[in-house]
Order: sequence, then structure tokens, then C-alpha cells
Amino acid sequence: MKDISLRKRYVPFPNNGKLIPKLRTIFIVKSFLIIICLVASVSLISYAYNAVVVTNKLVVENISKEEAEETNISHILFGIGGSAKTWNNRSRYSELWWRPKVTRGFVWLDENPQVNEPWPDTFPSYRISQDTSTFKYTCWFGDRSAVRIARIVKESFELGLNNVRWFVMGDDDTVFFPENLVTVLAKYDHNQMYYIGGNSESVEINVFGSYSMAFGGGGIAISYPLAAELAKILDGCINRYHYLFASDQKIGSCVAEIGVSLTKELGFHQMDIQGSPRGLLAAHPVAPLVSMHHLDVYMLNSLIPSLSRFESVKKVIKAYNKDPSRTLQHSLCYDLKRNWSLSVSWGFSIQLYPWLMNARELEMPMQTFKTWKGSEEPFTFNTRPNNVEPCKSPIEYYLDQVVDLPNGETLTSYSIIADSNKQCENQNYRPALAVRMVNVTATILRPQVWRQAPRRQCCEVINEEDSIESNLHIRIRGCNKWESVTPPFYDKYGDFAYFQRMVR
Repeated sequence: MKDISLRKRYVPFPNNGKLIPKLRTIFIVKSFLIIICLVASVSLISYAYNAVVVTNKLVVENISKEEAEETNISHILFGIGGSAKTWNNRSRYSELWWRPKVTRGFVWLDENPQVNEPWPDTFPSYRISQDTSTFKYTCWFGDRSAVRIARIVKESFELGLNNVRWFVMGDDDTVFFPENLVTVLAKYDHNQMYYIGGNSESVEINVFGSYSMAFGGGGIAISYPLAAELAKILDGCINRYHYLFASDQKIGSCVAEIGVSLTKELGFHQMDIQGSPRGLLAAHPVAPLVSMHHLDVYMLNSLIPSLSRFESVKKVIKAYNKDPSRTLQHSLCYDLKRNWSLSVSWGFSIQLYPWLMNARELEMPMQTFKTWKGSEEPFTFNTRPNNVEPCKSPIEYYLDQVVDLPNGETLTSYSIIADSNKQCENQNYRPALAVRMVNVTATILRPQVWRQAPRRQCCEVINEEDSIESNLHIRIRGCNKWESVTPPFYDKYGDFAYFQRMVR
């Protein structure tokens, strides 16, 4: 039974001479097709892998090239806060610094501008801000436009423009100095979260606002990663801080929630002062000039007394275009043959003191202004008195012209303003009053100098034998080793020099 069962289960291979070759052929064909498919699959996988590798390599190389590229003006997206009512008058200030097809950004308006002519190419393009009527705003003495202006950074980010490293906000009466802005921002890693700007000049305004926030008129620079975080929380945050007066207060509060501190740069100028800014600008800190605000506000006088507000700004920008890094940079020197002290603010003004003063006094701004609310003080920096008596005040000269010299230098000329200095009868003043123009030569200041430890450059008075008595020539240069601005006298009381004490 067991054998029969096994025999029944066994099925012999058919003994057919014609069938075996057919099966062999089928087997060979199938094997060949399988091999072809395997080879094709391997080739396709290899090709796809190589394509992915090449693509990734190109992407990585492009990213590496972009990351390796030095920060330049194309990496900055400006967001200018304006309104249809104010833009017609204030647009001229934006035209002074805006560079079509070079600078990127928009002026954000509350409504379409009421113009019958095409939007000028010399203006930044405009965009209309989103409706903010549903946002909460309860500051009784403020304006709801603060909400709209605060959202500019969010709306700018959501445009999704490529190759943006920094979002920079300012007002429609803010004048930026783009090359110097690039110089400042290039110091920082744009892949990190940075919040950069400056405080108000008036202590009372900082107390009202905050010392830990960047003031919007002077300009706010926010790196891309911080803007990305800020865009997520900004709307809810604005509602949380509904009681705050200004847009920059709201932005500063929201940045505080993210945990990023303000990085202060001395070249951002809010200009929260009343009166003449000439004393402040004549003693600019050792830092690139980045911005100036409130240039169209009636409480702030023109930069140059003999010119209108707008024309005086144009004059300074004329010098800036020749040597951006040097603009308003402060230099101090002495004419020891005549015992004169000179304070030079390149591209703006020169102050001549017909006596010797120490560097501590010369580098301190002369108080030609009051606080934003009209008080005599305090400010966030030291000031010295603005003496109005003819024999105690300096002789002031203001920028007249600037020209390029063939040796990579500039020549700036500064003229005395007619009737701006009352006559002083003291005999020490007479030779100084005879000087009607001061000429200054200087080499172009390279932006790389701001990557070094900041140091005020030195200057020297060049007394040529055949020079005209009504002209004075000064040369600005880098300081020599061991060089300092040390007056040739010892004053144990820290007062002015002997002559000035005598005429008091």
C-alpha cells in the first residue's frame, strides 16, 4: 500500500524530445529579459541618484555661494512707513537716498495716492497696507496708524521675496545712508536673530518708550530669522499691547517676547531734539552715519543755518556721495603757532576756537538744542554749554563744496556764514575772524576701517608760507603710533585754557 501511494504521487517529467528545447528557449528568453530589466532598473536608479546628487550639489553650491557672499544693498528690504497725505511732501527726502534698481523695498501707504500722473521711477514702489480696523488700540492720545506701521515687517516678510537678509523699517521723513547701513549690518551674522537700531537722544522719550527698543524713525533692522519668528506672533502681540502709543514700542515689546535684545548702533539717529542740530552733528560719535530722522519737523531747525531744511540735507548728501564712510566723522587738531583749537565734522562743519581746549571738551556736543519736550536736559550723552557771547563762542564754518582729487583724495571747503558770528573786540579773535574759508583734504575712508577698533582720525593744520590769511588748510589722516590730541598746557581744574578763563 505504501509503494502504491508513493507511485501515485510521483509525476514523471514528460519524455518529449520537442517539448524540452521549447522550455529551454523560454527559460533563456525569460532570464535574458529579467537581466535586461535588472540592468535597466540599476541604470535608472543610478541615473536618478546621480541626478539627485548633482541637483543637491548645485543647490548646496548655490547656497554656499549666497552665504559666502558679503552682505550688500541687494540683501536689504526697506519698509518705509508713510501715508497718502504726507507722502507728497516727504517723498523728496526718500528721493535723496533711494536708488532705483539698486535699493529694494516699498513705501507702505494707508490708501492709494491721489495722483494724476504715473508713480515716478525715482520713488520706491508703493503698497497698500492691509486693513487693521479689527485690531485693538486703546492709547487715547495716540493714532491707530501705529498698528498699521507696526505690521510693515510682517507684510514685508510675507511677500516672500528671495535673497533677503535684513528688513529695515523707517519713516517717510527718514534719510538713510545705504552704504553705511550695509557696512554696519555686514558685521553681523544674518542667520542669527538680530534686532538693531538706536535710542532717542532725549532721556524723557526713552523713559516714555524704552531703552531696550529701537526707535522707528531712526530705523529698525531685523534679520530674516527674527522676522520669521516675529511674523508668527505679531498680530496677537499687537493686540496684547493695545495700550502702547507707537509702532516701535509694539515691535520692541513683541521682540522682547521672543527673547531677543536690542543691539545698539550709534549711527542710527532718531533726532528727538528741538532747535538746531548743528552742535550734535558737529561732534558725531566714532561710527558710520546710518540715518537721520525728523528732518521735516518744524521743531527741528535746518542742519545748516543759511539753508532750508531740505537744501541743507542735500548739501550733506553731496559730501556723503563722495566719501560715505567719512561723512560727519569727527577730527580734532591744534594750530600751535596761533594757539587755535579746531573741531572738524567732515562733510558738515568746522568749529574754530581762538584758544586751546582739551580733547574732552572738543569731542562733547555743544548744546544748540533742547530735549524733544523743550527742556534743557537731560540727554543720553554729555553736552557742553552753547555760549552766545561773541568772545566765548567758536567761529563756525559750513560745507560749501566737495570735489575729487586725482590722487584718491577729496577736497572739501567750508565757508563762514555772513553775519553768523558777532564781532569780538578781543585781539586774540581778530586773526581768527579773518579766516573766511577752511579747506580740508582727506583720503577716501575705506569701509573696512569699521571692522577695526574704532578710533577718531587725526588732523593737522598746514601753514604754508604763501597761504592766504583768509584761508586755512587742514589735512585729515590716520593717527600715527603714540599720537594723541594733547594740548600744550596743564590745567589741573579741567577748565578751558588760560585765555578762555581770562575772558570769562
